[in-house]
Amino acid sequence: MRRILYLIPFIFLLSCATTKVPKEEFRGVWIATVANIDWPKHPEDDVEKKKKDFIAILDFYKKLNFNAAIVQVRTAGDALYQTDLAPWSKYLSGKEGEAPKGFDHPLKWMIEETHKHGMEFHAWLNPYRATVNLDTTVLAKIHDFYQHPDWMVKYGQKYYYNPGLPEVRNKFNQIIKELVSNYDVDAIHFDDYFYPYKVEGEVFEDATTFSEYGLLNQSLEDWRRSNVDSLVSMVHKTIKTAKPWVQFGISPFGVWKNRSTDPKGSDTQAGQTTYEDLYADPLLWVQKGWLDYLAPQVYWSMDFSVASHKKITSWWNNATPNTHLYIGNGAYKIKNNSDKAWNKNNEIPKQLKFSRNLDHVNGNIFFSAKSLMGTHEKVNQKLEKKFYRYPSNNPGPLNKIKRTVPLPAIVSAKNQNDQLDICISHTDSIPRFLNIYQIHGAKRKLIAKAYLSESKKSECYQIEMPKKQSKKSLGITIMDTYGNESALQTLNLIPN
Repeated sequence: MRRILYLIPFIFLLSCATTKVPKEEFRGVWIATVANIDWPKHPEDDVEKKKKDFIAILDFYKKLNFNAAIVQVRTAGDALYQTDLAPWSKYLSGKEGEAPKGFDHPLKWMIEETHKHGMEFHAWLNPYRATVNLDTTVLAKIHDFYQHPDWMVKYGQKYYYNPGLPEVRNKFNQIIKELVSNYDVDAIHFDDYFYPYKVEGEVFEDATTFSEYGLLNQSLEDWRRSNVDSLVSMVHKTIKTAKPWVQFGISPFGVWKNRSTDPKGSDTQAGQTTYEDLYADPLLWVQKGWLDYLAPQVYWSMDFSVASHKKITSWWNNATPNTHLYIGNGAYKIKNNSDKAWNKNNEIPKQLKFSRNLDHVNGNIFFSAKSLMGTHEKVNQKLEKKFYRYPSNNPGPLNKIKRTVPLPAIVSAKNQNDQLDICISHTDSIPRFLNIYQIHGAKRKLIAKAYLSESKKSECYQIEMPKKQSKKSLGITIMDTYGNESALQTLNLIPN
């Protein structure tokens, strides 16, 4: 008994030890605007409250060393930014088609604030959902429902864009081109909604379109998948033509196919699948090189019998080795699901540990932002102390262009009360991050990051440092938009 008691402190220490942090790891959070899930909390909040609430989300996840925010900028044929291609979103202004009062250039502001927090901004769009219900009286007259009624398909309790129409794909491609060209986004991101999830007893009425555009001997199902493939291919080309370093990522439903319908599928019994029901084929997109990352939504618990997180994550790890693979984690289910596994504080930590031990998983994305804020403190402590204690570099685009990043010039550097005040200048044309390292002999450890502006070649930063780190030997590098890093420049700190 005494021997067992002696072992308890040792076991406790092991359980609290930090796991090995990969050199690059994507740590993202989805910020959903549809139905005001995460932000804004209410569309009629004044502009100062909206800004305060958005910054609070960034502050929370910055403290946990997350490095990317995936922000929904198009929910259903609308936009959270000024454009002639879609009406203003009602979730931002209270009424579709009306600009938010006193909130000029909200997307530009969100991007700048996200970058100030040292995080990437991924613009998240829903391509094909046209409305969130059948009440079309609330739609602005410039909504495509009124401008192009022939593009719409009523299905279930919503209207959808018809993916089989070339005009629909071309219009959406214009939207992407405008976003990438006019805004400093780091990535374009689609979620899992392509063709809608099946509704029992309903038929998606695209037979006329199929008869016009379907190929000889092509099945309806294959034609639908080819329509989605065409959109993905087109958008990838548009992004890379405009700004080759901007990434393209898609977050499909977690199950590609069940093994019961295809031996290559996962050992699951999902009621619907991304390939057979949503007519999306992520495996093809990866094979063709159309994506920089894939983020399947694996929102089930580790050993859930119908769809095990462990089995599905392993399946994606084995099936898509040729892209960055980020696992979508359902943080919204913690203490809020009939599956009792979610009542335990270690469900998400177990999923993260499992992911890190797989060869081809490069990070995780949490749905959604509000899930961990102000609640689940024990889970947050595990994330902060065990998994995300230190920052991590973001994986770069797959079309990485190798280039030499020039050394930054250090104008001044001073440490004060665990804060690094540093001014630098640089000559790089496409910078992304200023990385701060702790140096110990030949080894270095990333301890802080700041986002660099392409337009400002000289800038000062006040960077909060982990306690006691600012007292040690420090160095900096610049990392460009492709993930290339400059040589290390040692800091000669001005003492307090």
